[in-house]
Amino acid sequence: MLDHVSITVSDFAAAERFYDAIMAALDVVKVGRSDRWLGYGERADAAHPDRVYVAIYKGAEPDEATGRHWCFKAKSRAEVDAFWRAGIAAGGTDDGPPGLRHYHAAYYAAFLRDPDGNKVEAVCHRAE
Repeated sequence: MLDHVSITVSDFAAAERFYDAIMAALDVVKVGRSDRWLGYGERADAAHPDRVYVAIYKGAEPDEATGRHWCFKAKSRAEVDAFWRAGIAAGGTDDGPPGLRHYHAAYYAAFLRDPDGNKVEAVCHRAE
C-alpha cells in the first residue's frame, strides 16, 4: 500500500543512531545521508514498483500526536525482538515489548518511541 514515507525529527544525530539500529535489525539498507536527510529502503521505479522507501528529515520537534505511528514488516519473530533491542540500545523508549497481540493469532509485534517520541512498530505475521 505505501510507496514512501517522510518524517521529521529535531535531534538528527539521535535519530540517525536510532533509525540506523532498527533498520539494520530489520535488514533494511541505508541508501543515503546528508546533513538534513536520511534514506532507508529503495525507491520504487518502473522495474521495481513494490519497493518501499523511508526518508527522515531534520526539522522542528513534531507535535504530540498519539495517533501518529508507522509499522515495519519483520521476516521473523526474532527480527521483531532484534528491532526492539536495537531501538532501546540506540536511545528509543519502550512502548510495548515484543510479544503476541490480539489483532490475530500470529501477530507478533514490538513498539518503540524514537528519540522525538514518534511511535514505531515492527510486526511479524507468520506463525512460528
